[in-house]
Amino acid sequence: MLATTANTFGFAMLSLIIFVPLLGAGLLLFIPGEARARQLALLVTSIDLLLTVQLVFAFDPSTHAMQFQEQAEWIPSLGINYALGVDGISILFVFLSAFLGWICVLASWRAIKQRVKEFMIALLVMQTLMLGVFTALDLFLFYIFWEAMLIPMYLIIGIWGGDNRIYATFKFFLYTLAGSVLFLVGIIALYFQAGETFNILALMKQVPPFEIQIWIFLAFFVAFAVKVPMFPFHTWLPDAHVQAPTAGSIVLAGILLKMGAYGFLRFSIPMLPQATQYFAMPVILLSLVAIIYGGYLALAQNDLKKLVAYSSISHMGFVTIGLFVLNGQGMEGGILQMFSHGIVTSGLFLLVGLVYERTHSRAISDYGGLMKVMPLYTTGLAFFTLASMALPGTSAFIGELLVLVGTFSYNKIIAALAVIGAVLSAAYLLSMFRRVALGQVNNKLQSEIWDLDSREIVAILSLAVFVIWIGFYPGPFLGLMHVSVEHLLEQATASGITR
Repeated sequence: MLATTANTFGFAMLSLIIFVPLLGAGLLLFIPGEARARQLALLVTSIDLLLTVQLVFAFDPSTHAMQFQEQAEWIPSLGINYALGVDGISILFVFLSAFLGWICVLASWRAIKQRVKEFMIALLVMQTLMLGVFTALDLFLFYIFWEAMLIPMYLIIGIWGGDNRIYATFKFFLYTLAGSVLFLVGIIALYFQAGETFNILALMKQVPPFEIQIWIFLAFFVAFAVKVPMFPFHTWLPDAHVQAPTAGSIVLAGILLKMGAYGFLRFSIPMLPQATQYFAMPVILLSLVAIIYGGYLALAQNDLKKLVAYSSISHMGFVTIGLFVLNGQGMEGGILQMFSHGIVTSGLFLLVGLVYERTHSRAISDYGGLMKVMPLYTTGLAFFTLASMALPGTSAFIGELLVLVGTFSYNKIIAALAVIGAVLSAAYLLSMFRRVALGQVNNKLQSEIWDLDSREIVAILSLAVFVIWIGFYPGPFLGLMHVSVEHLLEQATASGITR
């Protein structure tokens, strides 16, 4: 029997949100025609997004307790339950997953021409698994969702990717699988340390001895660092991004990278607090290397997708620094930066994908003068370029500012060095925009280019709304997470961590 607690709706709302896309994928098996497959996928993701919006409005931000909880016995002999719930941290990423799933369908409308139905099925199955990751309250259930996400992503890159897709797919699969194996080892160790339970809320209250925490933290760290990806576990990301179709790049940058940082928030910090304190400085230093190293690599790129991919490594470095300085400003800034990066980088990958559809080239040197032939497109590119640079008034500015404030109170030298990443960001993004949008028109490509249509404008404007909203009025987003972040820091402090 499925039990629900603290549930405003009186029914299994989270299960509905998770499995609506899976139901849509099942219906697609019986729908003939590519056009109908696209329309049904758009309808399903629209319904799921509306349900998620309703969930956000019903959420009570004044408590750190898990809300809309659902629980049912699954494998009683092992203490495994089907348990779901959201707090002020996870609800942001439930919404982000549903929103970007809808964006992915719009982005794939014309880009995917072969096996359209199969592609939409893979996309909807992946949305179910993404939503499951951010709502699971049973560690075994979380692992199932976490690991199963490899399958649809493997198919999306391997079937609908670029010319070198097989190499990129195997590299992505092997890196993430290796991390997942260590994650499973850590889960089993926690299971026996906590009296044979997989319940995430119970595991937060039964902290293992410090000597055990060290080894579990290292196992978890590799799994989460591969997903983020942190230096030096990052090398799979540029290949995967370059070969993935636009929707695959959006999911990789917008959601998959966030799962690693979410793992630190949900497991490492509250369940292994003393080990988190012990390893905080090494993690922060690795994050600092990622910020500067990723920025320099982005500066050297001629491939539009690789540039955005390396910029993601740099920007996610700010996220992990914010989480591991273990203070309110840093952690809230890191979480907000996770959400903002999902929006801004998805916008950049969408714009790169749209121009690639027209020209079949990602080389920056092949472009020039797009402002003269694609004014609407260039306006969108300018907007998301400035947003990725963390221009005041955009979402990334608020997130990076909070991270830097939190880092400054932790260590002034690290905060000063992190600013180098912001300078590099301006250098490679402005250089890219100048070469692509300004100057003389490339006559070879001019005949192949047309400006944005209404579907593309809707997708870009939808993303832009959140960039501006957070940039000028971040209160509602910070308000959702504030009490949950305070509770997370209290859990750390109660176990001996002080900041």
